[in-house]
Amino acid sequence: MLKDELPCIITKELPGPKAAQVIKRRAASVPDAIRCIYPCVIEKAQGAIIEDPDGNRFLDWVGGVGVLNVGHSHPALVKAVQEQAEKYFHGMFNIVTHEGYVSLAEKLGARVPVRGEHNKVMFANSGAEADENAVKIAKAFTGRSNIIVMSGAFHGRTLLTMAMTSKKAYAKGQGQLPGGIFRAEFPYLYRRPEGMSEAGAIPYYVKKITDVFEECAEASSIAAVVIEPVQGEGGFIPAPIEYVQAIRKICDENGILLVADEVQCGYGRSGRLFASEYWKDAGCAPDIIASAKSIAGGVPLSAVIARDEIMDSVPGGVIGGTYGGNALACAAGLKVLDVIDEEKLLDRANEIGAKCLSRFSKWKEKYECVGDVRGLGAMIGIEFVKSKASKEPAPQLVSSIIQYAASRGLLMENAGTYNNVIRFLAPLVMTDAQLEAGLNIYEEAIAHCSK
Repeated sequence: MLKDELPCIITKELPGPKAAQVIKRRAASVPDAIRCIYPCVIEKAQGAIIEDPDGNRFLDWVGGVGVLNVGHSHPALVKAVQEQAEKYFHGMFNIVTHEGYVSLAEKLGARVPVRGEHNKVMFANSGAEADENAVKIAKAFTGRSNIIVMSGAFHGRTLLTMAMTSKKAYAKGQGQLPGGIFRAEFPYLYRRPEGMSEAGAIPYYVKKITDVFEECAEASSIAAVVIEPVQGEGGFIPAPIEYVQAIRKICDENGILLVADEVQCGYGRSGRLFASEYWKDAGCAPDIIASAKSIAGGVPLSAVIARDEIMDSVPGGVIGGTYGGNALACAAGLKVLDVIDEEKLLDRANEIGAKCLSRFSKWKEKYECVGDVRGLGAMIGIEFVKSKASKEPAPQLVSSIIQYAASRGLLMENAGTYNNVIRFLAPLVMTDAQLEAGLNIYEEAIAHCSK
């Protein structure tokens, strides 16, 4: 079966002739701004393997950018969506109640690590929509108009989430962005001030939050602090637990909600269903969680979850939307939770993560260009630099490694403020043989491109 195959390039060049024709048609019909650097056209896919129209097989370590934790075309999801499609595709939830929405809301509400005795759930379509609605809900509950976000953050490409997102390359040419959004420096410990210990860095970064109250907006005007438990686009940087504990205390003292953006790090990627379960274990659970990406295995769906009093504070009509909680998406979402449990994918995430961390750490000792290795569970990033001493980012090297690996059948993606991080987002259903093959191609690429 395709899901058990290894990467294999059989054409003399990439893309092959059939794939090249599709890519040519893409260039003629699709805006250049929706850019793609990969010589890969997907014809069919299973598990962690993509096959193109020419018969080339690629090992997918991008996973739709974190969407495919349960893999491509999982048979249980295919069956669930097919069965739902035979009944009905859609019924707007403001008009008709469908059982799939209710069941998925019940299951998610019972499993999220947010504060409260009982939770309610709203569904939307994308991570950006989830983040935007989380902010709307926080504003409704607190009656406040401002929020704090982080350096290195990525929250989406809608007007509000472009403003929330740190890297303004995502907002180029978009003019004035919404106000009331203030930014604090995220604890990027690898690039902490020179001479500062990791322990000493925590109060340094915590003060960046209280500086916002002094320099930008009073604490009494802040509705929420929005944090990714592991920054995705920012470079796979986990938020230190001690830092989150301190932020939780500041929020509690000032009536501010803590929002966890789990769009990329959620749904098993961290070794827990939600990365903020680690927060809860440390006594600093968030008030609101925004989730998306792997929530429905590739069918567009996202969710916002919070305790009843927060969700019920929103005036009628302020949240919702035509496609939110689509019946096909909810059918897939229900089955994703089953697959995660039945196939023990949380354990598998930790197992894969441990193997990668061991191998990546050896590369850190072996290669001058490997500056830092970090992450949580199976969400691990390598930061590449021109030298360990200078820590100068090496984005061109990263680009070369990614292109070289793709030519050998391994798809990877960059990340980071300086575009010098390669992220690991492989499907958790990947076989041990596929993991080993991918690691070998990856190291070959590093060795070749760093010469």
